[in-house]
Amino acid sequence: MKKAKIVATLGPSSFDKIEEMIKAGVDVFRLNFSHANHKTHKNSIKKIRETAKKLNSKTAILQDISGPKIRIGEIDGILELKRGDKIKLVKKNPKNKLELTISYPEIIDQINSGEYVFFADGSIRTKVINKTKDFLELEVKNSGVLSSKKGVNFPHSNLNISAITLKDEKDLIFGAKNGVDLVAISFVNNKEDILKAKKILKENNANPWIIAKIETKKAVDNLDEILEVSDGVMVARGDLGIEVGIEKVPVIQKKIIRKANKLKKPVITATQMLLSMVNSPFPTRAEVSDVANAVMDGSDGVMLSDETTVGKYPVKAVETLKNIIKEIQSIYPYHKKYETEDEDAIALSVSDLAKTIEPKAIVSFTSSGTTVKSISKYRPKAPIIAVTHDRNTSRKLKVVWGVENIIEIPKIKNPEKLIEKFKEIALKSNILNKNDKVIITMGSIVGKEGTTNMIRVIEI
Repeated sequence: MKKAKIVATLGPSSFDKIEEMIKAGVDVFRLNFSHANHKTHKNSIKKIRETAKKLNSKTAILQDISGPKIRIGEIDGILELKRGDKIKLVKKNPKNKLELTISYPEIIDQINSGEYVFFADGSIRTKVINKTKDFLELEVKNSGVLSSKKGVNFPHSNLNISAITLKDEKDLIFGAKNGVDLVAISFVNNKEDILKAKKILKENNANPWIIAKIETKKAVDNLDEILEVSDGVMVARGDLGIEVGIEKVPVIQKKIIRKANKLKKPVITATQMLLSMVNSPFPTRAEVSDVANAVMDGSDGVMLSDETTVGKYPVKAVETLKNIIKEIQSIYPYHKKYETEDEDAIALSVSDLAKTIEPKAIVSFTSSGTTVKSISKYRPKAPIIAVTHDRNTSRKLKVVWGVENIIEIPKIKNPEKLIEKFKEIALKSNILNKNDKVIITMGSIVGKEGTTNMIRVIEI
């Protein structure tokens, strides 16, 4: 089975293919809250849950909130621009086609002359040549076309804007009420953005894992503090490439993955993984190598966006991703080493023991998922089976590398009876066979978070 996980964005192309996609290898469905409304997303959540139940899968749901994505306003038709043209960003009341509004007009006050403004994913680049209290005058540096609602980036400007907008607050409350498992926060700048999201979710009695999307220069600069308070991160290469320059993205990607691995925080690599499969049943060789390298670097998961939202081959894209992951596992650098902290001593010991005795699986009894993430950190070759009594924990663990099976089990305080119940379920569901040797981790106080202190080797 594959050890790195597949995150697929749900959209018009894939809504009617959820069952096929789970069977093909999807672990997590991403709902993009930059598109569609709450009614549509509620229908998606309902269908994912029903299909997962039918297939006896713990498929997780990732809510990706919009964040302060800055966009231009409406344009009448298409605006053709040539190098040397002058256009304006105005706070309000545009007078002609060359005067553009933006979704956050107050940002104009924070931009300085000489800074650059990029439009439409960086395909049109302009420079600020004049600034007043009401507008920015821009000189176009390359030819291109603009249409309504295209994105705007300010790669060299120090913007002071919260990652959690009023719309995001409403979306977070919706996600809390509808039981999403993971929440991705867009355009994170610092740890305060993550703490604000956690506060909103806690006030609404929800505790999903928070995934910080690293897609701004500020987020790269503040990576350590963001990792400290997040439950995971996403290398969001689209806007990141515009913000820092595309040539810097591979180095930053490796840095983010390395730091997240060390802190046992799940990391998802995203954007254009198999982009050509939007229109082709086959990826390019470069895309295959990109996915393979993201997995080799230590990504817990890789993500599909346009490939499964508007692409012609959503199921084929998932199958392709799965095949690449499985192939790269033949040369994967298992049993990684780190400077071990006390809290990871059990996990390191399990990895070393697994390397020696080659068990059929590593079985981790967990309440919160912390021990499973610790074991995954060392990338053991043996499959990880997570055993938990908590439904919310079981679905969150779908994003963690190496977790090949998740078993939900009733609360049983006696450790021996708990193990016997696990054996019964594992045999009945064909997860393990009689006489299989496994390594077990569990706590002396069953069901209490943070008490894992025991390693046992048993035969089923």
